[in-house]
Amino acid sequence: MNTIRNLALSLSLLTLPLTAFASTNLPACVALQHQYPGFDGKTLTQALTPYTPGYESLDPNNPTKYIGFDVDLAKAIGGCLGFKVAYKPVAFDALLPTLQAGRASFVMSDMYATKLRAKAANFITYGKVYVGSLVAKGNPLHITGINTSLCGHTVAENTGFVEVLLVNAVGPKCTAIQKAPPHVLLFNNNADCFEAVLNGRANAYFNDANTVDHAVDKNPSKLMNAANLKLPYSLGLAVQKDNKTELSAFKSALVIIQKAGVQKTLLKKWELPTNLQETPRVVTSK
Repeated sequence: MNTIRNLALSLSLLTLPLTAFASTNLPACVALQHQYPGFDGKTLTQALTPYTPGYESLDPNNPTKYIGFDVDLAKAIGGCLGFKVAYKPVAFDALLPTLQAGRASFVMSDMYATKLRAKAANFITYGKVYVGSLVAKGNPLHITGINTSLCGHTVAENTGFVEVLLVNAVGPKCTAIQKAPPHVLLFNNNADCFEAVLNGRANAYFNDANTVDHAVDKNPSKLMNAANLKLPYSLGLAVQKDNKTELSAFKSALVIIQKAGVQKTLLKKWELPTNLQETPRVVTSK
């Protein structure tokens, strides 16, 4: 097998010092490739929605290239198991259908691993979830999170996001205190959600805290992050439900990568908090 060549190539793509990973964990990856020889020399396709800066987006200097934490972490998994990564960009709500249809080998795209989504795919977790609250500068409506402060207001959200369910769940609480439930405006990408808050069509937008902070950085005089919320979910890499080999191999590779410190190095590279790292575990619908 071309274990050393494959690992070196993948890690050079990460712009990490090769010795930081290879010197300690190359034997573990070599052993893993012997345990799962079917990945060596293959190209697996990662489905992603490239509109989340820091996690996955188009390179502004080369629009044919994808960059971000999820992109680099997927390359590290490939390097450890001996495969290269190709990409399938799709809308967020099409990620799991694309996987189910066999048009992608796995999904890694800032996706929360929920029991509902696990009906369509099995997940391996790798990160904690903190959500930011994007509102107009000064927070004139005093929105404090996904709670009754949203009553009577309009929230922009991405189609298929967990936040849609969370905002809708506030509705009965608003009714109970004789207030109107929040209204959700659905969009297919983050940029349109940002714009809806900027132009006043929406009063709030909830998404990954890093994504919200990027929006604020671009419009500091008009937008702010009212609050960061810890959600009871984890970021997860999704694989087909019947692919037990990929589930086991990817989880083992993630364990090696985390022990080597590569994941935290990547979090720092993309200016994400290192405490977002989470020990890999499997999430299924059972």
